[in-house]
Amino acid sequence: MRKAEGMHEALTDGTVTLLPLGPGDFEAHYAGEDEELVRWLGGDPSTPEGLRDHLERCARWWSDGGPFHHFGIRVGDDLALAGTVEVQTGQYYLREGQANLAYGLYAQWRGRGLATRAVILACSYAAAIGCKEAVIRCEPANTRSAAVAARAGFAFLQRRSEPDGRVLDWYTLDLRD
Repeated sequence: MRKAEGMHEALTDGTVTLLPLGPGDFEAHYAGEDEELVRWLGGDPSTPEGLRDHLERCARWWSDGGPFHHFGIRVGDDLALAGTVEVQTGQYYLREGQANLAYGLYAQWRGRGLATRAVILACSYAAAIGCKEAVIRCEPANTRSAAVAARAGFAFLQRRSEPDGRVLDWYTLDLRD
């Protein structure tokens, strides 16, 4: 992994580049959001106003140092936005030193190993900001997300009922190695 040259906060493995998500990503994100992405990332389809607000919050969190670190997953020489990955810290369901990762790819980018690459890069980022363990939480039926966790080296920890009533599978990865 190396920082992308000339880009603040960018991480790259030569195929995938992670850059902070922000207001400039509105059109690509809005166009890329589909039913599957909405379903697994737990929400309703974005409205233009809601998405603009979200992307502005992402930029503020970057400038404030968290607790959410939203990256755009970018590919190719033109750094096309292929999806997103978040490193979330300080959440009520996490222990001290844990980071939750949430990710999704737009339909045309799925099935190419990009999510796994993005998760590995996001783990490197989480370790660099002092996290000791990464967590991926996904619904048991979300087999694609579970497969990404496995390919990125995460181990199944538990299936648990969350306070909001959802049942989620937890996968963890020690970042101290």
